Amino acid sequence: MSHQVLIAGGGIGGLAAALSASRAGWYVRLYERAAAFSEFGAGIQLGPNAVKVLQGWGLQEALARVAAFPERLQVRDALSGRELGVLPLGEQALRNYGAPYATLRRADLHALLLQAVQARENVWLHLGTSVAGYADSGREVTLRTQAAPAGGPENAPGTAPLLSPALQEVEGDALVGADGLWSRVRQQLLGDSPPRVTGHLAYRALVPQAALPDRLRSQQVTAWLGPRLHVVQYPVRGGEWLNLVVIVQGQVEGDLQSWNHAANGGNLQAALQGTSAPLRDLIEAVTHNGSPTGEAWRLWALCDRPPMSGAHEHAAGRIALLGDAAHPMRPYLAQGAGMALEDAAELGCALAQALDPALDVPTLLQRYALNRWHRNARVQARAERNGQLFHAEGPLRWARNASIRLLGKQLLDMPWLYGQMLKTV
Repeated sequence: MSHQVLIAGGGIGGLAAALSASRAGWYVRLYERAAAFSEFGAGIQLGPNAVKVLQGWGLQEALARVAAFPERLQVRDALSGRELGVLPLGEQALRNYGAPYATLRRADLHALLLQAVQARENVWLHLGTSVAGYADSGREVTLRTQAAPAGGPENAPGTAPLLSPALQEVEGDALVGADGLWSRVRQQLLGDSPPRVTGHLAYRALVPQAALPDRLRSQQVTAWLGPRLHVVQYPVRGGEWLNLVVIVQGQVEGDLQSWNHAANGGNLQAALQGTSAPLRDLIEAVTHNGSPTGEAWRLWALCDRPPMSGAHEHAAGRIALLGDAAHPMRPYLAQGAGMALEDAAELGCALAQALDPALDVPTLLQRYALNRWHRNARVQARAERNGQLFHAEGPLRWARNASIRLLGKQLLDMPWLYGQMLKTV
């Protein structure tokens, strides 16, 4: 017997799920609201745990063509500019964990997953199609879709879907909600509250390294930690570009679901007054590389959810959630995409067991949920705690700096995270 899985969402998580499910022998139909595949954001970090998933799918060469593989991660104090600690990456990560630490553009990761999915004969991609709802009969799941609006956001989660003559239904054996932070599938499955606003803002920029002075170019990951803010920089596109993320505490006006806002570089420079000269010089150089008004920067208001409390938040019946739809997290562990890739790998391993007559689809999805929720909850909690430490003030900041100087690699390395051994199909 052949099985069909329906996937809502064509981002990194949705494409990873489609690839993994197709490799498990399932037919896949993926529905993406946008009229064309694209990925917002700027850069992304992939720890060895995530790189191992891509390697398991045979994508190591595709990754090598678009990523950078930094040799070290450096932590600096944002006020003094002093180095606090260093974690060797590169060959050290490869020896310790079987895979390197990679940095790349989100769009490049999305593109290599899309290319891999498009090469599969058992996957059908449907663009310009939004999810209106679903019905789980216990025997199959029926997904209701409709043509996405030509412009503007959909009706907000929690409101009645906009019915139209384009409304269609499709049946499958399972539905995977990989439709992101504001997941419509999650809203129907769990009926919980909207994501919480963290009060943190992320300014992001990508700049060609050739446009920067030599002293500001870098081929390593650098994290600058300061009171109520921190900055992370790392190379992408094989090292030719530099990605910067500046996170400050504050609020953004406008629609939180429109997560990509124009930002003014002058506002960002004001927020970083009092930080060290090298950091201010870097921000100024990036700002001026875009335009005098700071159009090089884009702004995101960060939202998340509390750490998962049980397997029920990952799957119920024939419905499963994956990535940000299940466990949106703060970016202070650089594992949002990594956990989505791990979810997809685990989902594929569960779906591959569908030929066993003793295991029905709800049982397979429950196994996926039970194998994933503890780890995702731990990563969510650790990311939230890291944010408090990164932005620490007063005595807590002094204690943090002293701990990093004293313990260095021991404190910065995370074998429990990077050493995860996941099977792929």
